[in-house]
Amino acid sequence: MPSPRLPELGLLDQARTALANAGDFAMGFATPTLRLGVTGLSRAGKTVFITALVHNLVHGGRLPLFEPAARGRLSRAELEPQPDDAVPRFDVEAHVATLIEKRLWPSSTRRISELRLTLEFQSTSLFARAFGRGRLHLDIVDYPGEWLLDLPLLTKTWAEWSAETLARSRRPGHARAAGDWLAATVAVDPAMPESESEARRLAGLFTDYLRAARADEHALSTLPPGRFLMPGDLEGSPALTFAPLDVAADFVAPAKSLAAMMERRYEAYKDVVVRPFFRDHFARLDRQIVLVDALQALNAGPEAIADLREALAGILACFRPGRASWLASILTRRIDRIVFAATKADHLHRTSHDRLEKILRRLVDEAMERASLQGAEIDVVALAAVRATREAIVEHDGEKLPAILGVPLPGETVAGEDLDPTAEFALFPGDLPEDPDELFAILPESESEHEVAVDSDSEHELGRPAVSDSHATTSPPDRNHFANLSDPTLAFVRFRPPRLERTAEGLTLSLPHIRLDRVLQFLIGDRMS
Repeated sequence: MPSPRLPELGLLDQARTALANAGDFAMGFATPTLRLGVTGLSRAGKTVFITALVHNLVHGGRLPLFEPAARGRLSRAELEPQPDDAVPRFDVEAHVATLIEKRLWPSSTRRISELRLTLEFQSTSLFARAFGRGRLHLDIVDYPGEWLLDLPLLTKTWAEWSAETLARSRRPGHARAAGDWLAATVAVDPAMPESESEARRLAGLFTDYLRAARADEHALSTLPPGRFLMPGDLEGSPALTFAPLDVAADFVAPAKSLAAMMERRYEAYKDVVVRPFFRDHFARLDRQIVLVDALQALNAGPEAIADLREALAGILACFRPGRASWLASILTRRIDRIVFAATKADHLHRTSHDRLEKILRRLVDEAMERASLQGAEIDVVALAAVRATREAIVEHDGEKLPAILGVPLPGETVAGEDLDPTAEFALFPGDLPEDPDELFAILPESESEHEVAVDSDSEHELGRPAVSDSHATTSPPDRNHFANLSDPTLAFVRFRPPRLERTAEGLTLSLPHIRLDRVLQFLIGDRMS
């Protein structure tokens, strides 16, 4: 797969970004500021991650791997007023209430938002301690991963994007979702006279394809334009009323044709949506975490995994990695630390966490190597920002199985039976392969080869129910052979957020997690030394 080209700012945009960076730098003389980008594709858990991060820091959560907290050097973490007047504030208070009081998961990220958290700490340096406590502004920028996938559009013409999108839509994993739109598109003559009604019809069918491809059944990832599924105040505008047509990458659209109309609106989308996001937000980040719902892709099948791999390569190619310096912070920021986090690790027993990390590392290894050569540090971790389950060993047919226990959300089913949303349920989630090569051996080898060899006799090991008061397991799966990933009927049970414990004094403890402290140490620990 060719490496996506990194989009570049024009001279005017570079000047505006440098001016904004210089303003950040000047204000940082009193208190340094670290801008942390949080992104991920839909359902990856961005809102939950930010909420848990803030709640644990503010309420003194259990963070043994976050050195400033573990050694007692973190004296205070406090929310500050939102620094950017034109950016909505991340509503952390409402999200905390949803998680703790209602025990429901908060709504997904639909727009960009920001939050400032000020950390006070004792420095490890005797010289620095002589001047008082250290302070750090942590500006958390939350944005949909679909917007990030739009950035490569800045380097592509409409014809190039059309040819790539049509080719992708014909892959086995996309063909079902793309059927109606693809049939309508190939029947259209790109050279026909421009038509508003035809543009709206094709844009509507294309949007339906994007929406269907993102549904749980498919779990596909690489589907820009991202704003088509979250239009906001641009809904119905010409900038969101275009679609690819069946043309070659070097196609030249005739004047006043439907293709010329689509091309003009595609360029407007880049000018109105993509460039402002790149210039005003993305190009000002210092560090980044990318949340990945790898388990959803594993359940959806080989095509979804290959699609996710392509998406992650495109995402990392959009970053501006490199070692940070004071001069870079004035002229052009570089992202010097990036975390890729496989979320929902609490859906697996801890014996599979290392395996989940290995799978994610394989998904991003090529792109990681390119970024590392430019000076950025990268970490991969299996994460649960809020741990909704606990672990247990259950016995079935004389065999002891590692299981997870939690309270299912309303409407969850296993083997066609409704689960009780008020009672704890035990689930054997299955084992991931010890060697990721077993998984990647069955993925499509290239963009032009999409025939997937699958052993029809193997069984899916994920999503296997364990033991509860009213449910029993089938025979335990074969742990020596990786699952058949083509079965779309199996899925993980969605659990409620945990009920928080209280101390003897009546204080509510912080949200439990898996490796949130490790992520914090990697992303901000060095700035609190």
